[in-house]
Amino acid sequence: MIELIYAISTLVFVVAGLTMVGMAMRAYVQTSRQAMLYLSIGFSLAVAGAAATMISAFINDFDGARSLLLVNSGLTTFGFLFVMYSLVTYE
Repeated sequence: MIELIYAISTLVFVVAGLTMVGMAMRAYVQTSRQAMLYLSIGFSLAVAGAAATMISAFINDFDGARSLLLVNSGLTTFGFLFVMYSLVTYE
């Protein structure tokens, strides 16, 4: 049961994150502001971390939790750093 809840919540996060990536890319195309590109990269990394962790968890039958958490937190951290940079560089 917990695996199903994890999968559903991760899929909701991925869909919401990819929606934000799309919105940021559309804003970048319309305004040519570099900050929107950095924002989309940041959200892409966060989504990639969540998706990779979920896929790996199910493939490996949830073994190696430390490695999974390291990948997830690493990609999410770099994603948020890009989001922060986009806020700092926004003109």
